[in-house]
Amino acid sequence: MPALARVVAVGSVAAALAVILSACVPEPVPTASPSVEASVPGDPGTPTPIPSSTVPPTTALPATCDDIYSDAMRAVLEEQNPPLNDPVVTLLATEQAPLLELLDVVPTLRCSWGTPSERGLATNVSIVDAEQAALVRNTLTTSGFECQDSGDATICRLEQRGVSLDDVPFERGEVQALRGEVWVATSWINFDPEGYTEDILSTVAG
Repeated sequence: MPALARVVAVGSVAAALAVILSACVPEPVPTASPSVEASVPGDPGTPTPIPSSTVPPTTALPATCDDIYSDAMRAVLEEQNPPLNDPVVTLLATEQAPLLELLDVVPTLRCSWGTPSERGLATNVSIVDAEQAALVRNTLTTSGFECQDSGDATICRLEQRGVSLDDVPFERGEVQALRGEVWVATSWINFDPEGYTEDILSTVAG
């Protein structure tokens, strides 16, 4: 696994995990952990405008989740944490507020793996223009993500570790990537397959 930004959860994160384990739905991260909470550039009291694209994209959004994985990665996912797109899983692909707002206005495809439990992931593959991609990068930078260039892509990661109320260790995190017009946002809980985001970028963005 590539180098990750390690963030140790404290305080009420353990209480939030009780909800995560029951429904695979993330609770808001406590303000005691500023590196994992949503961060808005500039004045925190002034919402960041969400740009709407006026330029037609040159990259087509995949039609279904079957179109975003290589055969090899699809086999790994089917073996390690099925099913694809369980309708009860409501885990969001990101906890960053500006990015959630952006997902509402860009072409996007949601895919999830696993059942409502303590193990799974959710991914949104979206098409963005240059201004929207800049918003993604700025949000990740100010929210404590560790970003690295991988060829012509930028991949940013943030990880959080803690212990549940039942003294069970857990890991959760986000992986965000941009390559051209393709933006891949993934949130995971105890399931972070090696090469997952890179495989999506290679399959969708070529």
